[in-house]
Amino acid sequence: MNPIEQILNNYPLIILDGAMATELENVGCNLNDRLWSAKILMENPELIKRVHLDYFEAGADCAITASYQATVEGYKERGLTGEEAIGLIKKSVQLAAEARDEFWTGLNDKSNRPRPLVAASVGPYGAFLADGSEYRGDYSLNEDELVTFHKERIRVLVEAGADLLACETIPCLLEAKAITRVLKEFPGVYAWFSFSAKDDYHISSGEKVSSCAEWLDREEQVAAIGINCSSPHIIEALIKEIKSRTSKPIIVYPNSGEVYDPASKTWSDESLTNHFTSNTLRWYEAGAQIIGGCCRTNPEDIATISSWARK
Repeated sequence: MNPIEQILNNYPLIILDGAMATELENVGCNLNDRLWSAKILMENPELIKRVHLDYFEAGADCAITASYQATVEGYKERGLTGEEAIGLIKKSVQLAAEARDEFWTGLNDKSNRPRPLVAASVGPYGAFLADGSEYRGDYSLNEDELVTFHKERIRVLVEAGADLLACETIPCLLEAKAITRVLKEFPGVYAWFSFSAKDDYHISSGEKVSSCAEWLDREEQVAAIGINCSSPHIIEALIKEIKSRTSKPIIVYPNSGEVYDPASKTWSDESLTNHFTSNTLRWYEAGAQIIGGCCRTNPEDIATISSWARK
């Protein structure tokens, strides 16, 4: 059964975690690297587990694994064998599951929250390229080539035992279509699809988010549709656009409000007047049922969502 549906049948909201990379950088990890947080799976996996635990303790009902930029091809470029690469991708799921089980076993009062999920992150082709194209969607690959790119990693993540897949920061409908084709090879496996967006109406490729929602609405294995890794001030409008074309749950986990430069891989502290935490309740009221944070958000931000959601 669809794990998101199971929780939303009993609870009004699913709270996601926040940024993994930001927390890893806070403890001294250098992520200015093509592998990004996937590099820490090689170097110091216990730190990843610690971050997952911090988010569960802050109130998260779902951990997103550190596999966003973990691909067999990417690890092979580092000199690892295919087998070692597969082992690390599986490890991303195991670390999140271990953190979840430890947290849940130690939690005294389980009455007002569900047992958390582990969502295996499936980053877009652009994340493997590490050239910022996940915010443009101008790929040179066709749909069949994108199917081939995604198939092996999805198989590994499914075999590792994730509760569902988080197909995230998808910049174009073509890539979402390719991933839904891969999903059909794994009956009973569900995935959410969250796009990166450029404004109130359009995903990064320039396609209308409403058209993407309408197309995905027909797909049985799509558990939720939404937006991540985008500016918080466009989220409310995007929720309304998505809601107009789908009855599936809407998922949003935007960035903190700072602006990312993919070329220099740095963040600028532009106006935080539309700050993340002050808007989360409004996103829920607009129709989002799954809410968390992406880049530059932290456990305190997730605790803030928990403070109004669990009243």
